[in-house]
Amino acid sequence: MASQEIESLAGALSRLPGLGPRSARRAVLWLVKRRTTALPALLNALTQVADTLVECGVCGNVDTHDPCGICADTRRDDRSLCVVEEVADLWALDRARLFAGKYHVLGGRLSALDGVRPEDLSIDALLGRVEAGVDEVVLAMNATLEGQTTAHYLAERLENFPVRVTQLAHGLPVGGELDYLDEGTLAQALRARRPVA
Repeated sequence: MASQEIESLAGALSRLPGLGPRSARRAVLWLVKRRTTALPALLNALTQVADTLVECGVCGNVDTHDPCGICADTRRDDRSLCVVEEVADLWALDRARLFAGKYHVLGGRLSALDGVRPEDLSIDALLGRVEAGVDEVVLAMNATLEGQTTAHYLAERLENFPVRVTQLAHGLPVGGELDYLDEGTLAQALRARRPVA
């Protein structure tokens, strides 16, 4: 049995996404074995992030600067805005390096069950950015019922602006086999079918 401090560390790590109690204990053992090299580096990195982490006042991204690196990048297209639910979605899309515009993080999605209302999200800030001069808004909501409800609500709110509103395509993933897909994905793929070139 490990000491209370080590168990406490394992418990804290097990609350991280993707780490259960067993994985957390393995991570702690790895850190203990490398306590002279890996542990100080990890502590230093955590301290630096804790001391400098801020939410971007423009888009809602998390960075060590305000505005964040994406908003401050003059090479990005200010007239194209991609709206995402969470920071993790922004990071996933930006990692692909396929979108040259800027982002807006809502901070969640509409959900009657969870009590998340439009005023709980950064929709007013989004509308202010659109009003300031945006040509296209890409709604990059997750393909869930709540995500699609949020996208529909945003599309309605954006109807009064002279802006092109688009949405990410949904349907069959590349390399996906029909037998392994859920009914919702198959239904969306059938609804979004297009002519063969």
